[in-house]
Amino acid sequence: MTQKLSKTINWGIIGLGGIAHRFATDLGSVPDAKLYGVASRTQSKAAEFAEKYNADIAYDNYEALTEDINVDAIYIATPHSFHKEHSILCLANKKAVLCEKPLAMNLQEVDQMIAVAEKNNTLLMEALWTYFLPHYQYVLNELKNETFGKILKLEADFGFKPEKDMNSRLFKKSLGGGSLLDIGIYPIFAALSSLGMPKLIDTRATFFENGTDSSVNMTFNYDAGLTARLKSTFLEETKTEAVFHFEKGTVKINSRFHEPTTVTVISDGKEQTKDFGYRTIGYNFEIEHFNRLLREDKTESDIMSFSTSRNLIHLLDTVRGQIGLDYPTE
Repeated sequence: MTQKLSKTINWGIIGLGGIAHRFATDLGSVPDAKLYGVASRTQSKAAEFAEKYNADIAYDNYEALTEDINVDAIYIATPHSFHKEHSILCLANKKAVLCEKPLAMNLQEVDQMIAVAEKNNTLLMEALWTYFLPHYQYVLNELKNETFGKILKLEADFGFKPEKDMNSRLFKKSLGGGSLLDIGIYPIFAALSSLGMPKLIDTRATFFENGTDSSVNMTFNYDAGLTARLKSTFLEETKTEAVFHFEKGTVKINSRFHEPTTVTVISDGKEQTKDFGYRTIGYNFEIEHFNRLLREDKTESDIMSFSTSRNLIHLLDTVRGQIGLDYPTE
C-alpha cells in the first residue's frame, strides 16, 4: 500500500488549447506526478506541447493515448461538445478521467459518462477547480459554521468581452459556445455549493445573431426569502465577484472569484482582507485531490461527486430550457 501511495501518477492530456497549458504548468508543481503524454489531432501541435512541458510522448490521435499502458490519468481539455465522447473513450480503456467543466452538454450525457465509469470501475471527476481552492473552501466553512449568522443573499457574476469571432469556441453553437456553459457555470456553481438546489429559478437572456447566448441573468429562489442573483455575460467586463451577505456581516470573494484571489470580510464595522498566499495558477489543488483518489482506488470524488455534477448540469439545463437555448448536438 505504501508503494502505491507514493507512486508517480503519469498524466495524459487530450486537447491542447489554452486551458491545457495552464493545467500542464501547475501539474509540474505537484509532487509524485508528471505529464507523460499528450494528444492532438496534429502531430506538430502535440510535439510542440510535449517539448514545452517535458512530456515523454506525443500522439497525433486521442485513441493512442488512451491505449498507452503507461498512462494512469487523462485530463480532457477539448471543447464542451466533445467531453462525453472523449471521456468515454478514456474510461472504456480504464483510464481515470479528469474532465474539464461542464462535464458534458446536458444531464443525459453526464448520466451516460457516469454509467461507463461505474461499469469500468474507473475514476471520473468534473474539473471544477474552484471547489478545491483554499479561499473558496474557507468561505464555505464560514458559511457552514454560521460565523456571521445565517446567509441572507448571494450575488455572483462573471463577465468579460471577448473579441467577437463566430468561428471561435466561445461563440460557436455547435461547440457549446456562449456565456452560460463557458462562464455562467461558475456563478451557478457558487450558488449550488453554498446554498444547494433552489426552489424556483427566474431567468432572462440576450443572444448573438447565431443564437448563442450573449448574457444570462438568473435569480435562484430558496426558502425564507433567500436568493442568489447570478449573471454571465460576453457583453461587458464585470467585477466577477461572489458576495455572501450574512446576518452579521458580508464575505466577498474578490475578483476573479473562481480563481486564486483574496477574500474580504466586513463585520462589526471592520474590514479585513485575507490573502491565501497562492503561488500557482491554482489547478494543482484539484490535481492533488484527484491523485489522492486514484492512489486510494476511489472511483468518485467526495467533494466534486457525481451527485454534485448531476445537480450542476441539471441547473444549467433548467436555465437554458427557460431561455430557449439549445445546441445542434441534441
